[in-house]
Amino acid sequence: MIIYPAIDLKDGLCVRLMQGDPDRATIYGRDPVAVARRWEGEGAEWLHVVDLDGAFAKAPKNREIIASIARSISIPVQVGGGIRNLETIEEYLALGVERVILGTAALRDPKILHEACRRHPHRIALGIDARDGQVAVEGWKETTGTDAIAFVQRFAHLDLAAVIFTDIHRDGMQSGVNVESTRRMLEATRLPVIASGGVATLADVEALLPLVPLGLLGVITGRAIYNGTLILGEAIARLKSHMKDGGPMETGSTPK
Repeated sequence: MIIYPAIDLKDGLCVRLMQGDPDRATIYGRDPVAVARRWEGEGAEWLHVVDLDGAFAKAPKNREIIASIARSISIPVQVGGGIRNLETIEEYLALGVERVILGTAALRDPKILHEACRRHPHRIALGIDARDGQVAVEGWKETTGTDAIAFVQRFAHLDLAAVIFTDIHRDGMQSGVNVESTRRMLEATRLPVIASGGVATLADVEALLPLVPLGLLGVITGRAIYNGTLILGEAIARLKSHMKDGGPMETGSTPK
């Protein structure tokens, strides 16, 4: 299981929001590249980057910062936020981003997701942000009437790298991961799933370990590592020790 440290970009700064609300932002760094290097130095295997400005504006707004991050670290980067067309996907991949996340675009125009997966198999992730089980889009401002599980099942046949499943109510709240909703998502699809939202401590990460055999690829954490309630290096070492001692084997990025 991979721990993905998150860097959320707003006005060129590294921030964290509470439940996706731009008016409830905490600044954690004024140099996102330095923050990326920090997480790499603490042992991160991947980095999760979100262009919050892009998500709200429906177009990328922090492309240059993201390019600088990708150039400055050796670990792979996955990026989401404001990606609405194939041109933007191509641009990000050309900049050195390893994986691009589509959320709103997948709902509004599924053909974009289909074509992106055709061109770049296993380099596209489907972002599903759910509020009370319903898909939310446009930077989480709009909750649709689309059931999250039914939505992911539409794309189960695609060569997706993963499904990134976020419980909006828990995001940024450090209230614990919604293990059961993550389990239901895993049981509904053959695709690997990355959990997001609610991580506060190492116990929250360990609570997800029983889901690894079902296809859990990893978990995203943000506020917890910035506040220090979860020490990234210690968490990574604990997971590696668990695997070495006979726990679930790491799933990698191959679909089930």
